[in-house]
Amino acid sequence: MIYTLTLNPSIDYVVRLDEFVSGMTNRTVSEEYYIGGKGINVSCILAQLGIKSTALGFTAGFTGEAIEKGLTELGIHSDFIRLSDGVSRINIKIKAGTESEINGQGPHIGQQDFERLLQKTDAVKDGDTIVLAGSIPNTVSEDAYERILRRIEWRDVRIVVDATKKLLLNCLAFKPFLIKPNRQELSELFGREVSDDAGVEECARELLRRGARNVLVSLGGDGAVLFAEDGNVYRSGVVKEEVLNTVGSGDSMVAGFIAGFERTGDYAYALKLGTACGNATAFSPGLAKRDKIFEILGRL
Repeated sequence: MIYTLTLNPSIDYVVRLDEFVSGMTNRTVSEEYYIGGKGINVSCILAQLGIKSTALGFTAGFTGEAIEKGLTELGIHSDFIRLSDGVSRINIKIKAGTESEINGQGPHIGQQDFERLLQKTDAVKDGDTIVLAGSIPNTVSEDAYERILRRIEWRDVRIVVDATKKLLLNCLAFKPFLIKPNRQELSELFGREVSDDAGVEECARELLRRGARNVLVSLGGDGAVLFAEDGNVYRSGVVKEEVLNTVGSGDSMVAGFIAGFERTGDYAYALKLGTACGNATAFSPGLAKRDKIFEILGRL
């Protein structure tokens, strides 16, 4: 089983306008609603690829109910902890020439609530995969991911971490199967500008040295490169098409890589399917659908 963790899921409210004028009443051209959160995005793409997963995390209030119902309608199993107070957040994505975001804070997660989450991770068994994705809410301690990984470290579990800065670095001691920084995140991790292939490789190899088993670096329009635990470096290009959406593209790449490796154990194919999923989401108004993913896969 693949478990995805989203500590602070959301309803993403996407509004499109011809232009946005601050201080004035603005009328939308169109509106869309999506269930949001990096781990949830991974579960959604896995479902498009025919792979089951269980979504873990916290929900609250009427928005939390909508998140759980929406996942059920998508055929995704969830096992969220329902919080008694607050509401799951609503994130507003404003698309009017440029993209702007207003992200909510989400409900308060208490210590006892987090202990309940740790207990749920006891269901993770040898051979399973767990995906820790996204930032940590400010009501949860900074070592939240480490506490989860410490709870399961005696099991033979594939650990996937898609996070940034100290949150990622502190997970390297648990030898995650996969991490997925982009160039900007590498720059933040190492405190210097990483702009060329040599810089990417130097940083990726340092992350391998610190404990990561596979480092997948997304390079935007330049494709992606995988520094794999088998000692090889794999590269993938991109398909050229109009970019409609940047939200969830990285999460889609993670999902595609996991799916590709689960099915074949082949790093090159996993990278190719991951790239196809990331591209397909970028070329879609929301997360990619199966037909678009395999169309792109055939063009890579």
